[in-house]
Amino acid sequence: MRLDKFLKVSRLIKRRTVANEACDAGRVTVNGKVAKASLNVKEGDVIEIQFGTKTVKVRVKAIAQTTKKEEAAELFEYL
Repeated sequence: MRLDKFLKVSRLIKRRTVANEACDAGRVTVNGKVAKASLNVKEGDVIEIQFGTKTVKVRVKAIAQTTKKEEAAELFEYL
């Protein structure tokens, strides 16, 4: 699954266009490397997102095309 779509489906970022812009600005890293929005994400990858001064680091637990709001948190775990 594309990185920008995973960020939207997991609700780490609300909209796919915002996820795309964050990737283009270099604020998203996967496994320690700056990632493009088109990067394929797989289980076990570590994603780090910079929101201004705050940094969020998560590990991908599962991949799903769509999720309900309550189930979205099951796709990743905070590190």
